[in-house]
Amino acid sequence: MKLSLETLQQAGAFTGAPVEREITWKQGKQELTATVYVRPLSYLAAVSDLRALAGKEDGVAGRIAASICDEHGKPVFTPEDITGEADPSRGALDGNLTMALLAVIAEVNNLGKTPRSAS
Repeated sequence: MKLSLETLQQAGAFTGAPVEREITWKQGKQELTATVYVRPLSYLAAVSDLRALAGKEDGVAGRIAASICDEHGKPVFTPEDITGEADPSRGALDGNLTMALLAVIAEVNNLGKTPRSAS
């Protein structure tokens, strides 16, 4: 294959539209459900991972911020929104919601699953 934008697009090398999913988490005694949009891991996630390795960003917060977006692909959070640094009076993102977001990111990206081999 000759490397070009066209051949890469045909090969599916771009992440495309965000994937819609539903998440549920406990907020105190209440169970909440929300529709979220997850951007498949992309250049944005790679940059976030590199920033985390360099000590410039929290890796988990960066992964969530790079992955959770609106239906048009615009980020919903900054890493600072998740860690609480953006608004200390609001604080960090709830732990149960954080785990639900990480689970849906893993689900959309098939993280932790070994592909089946062809028979």
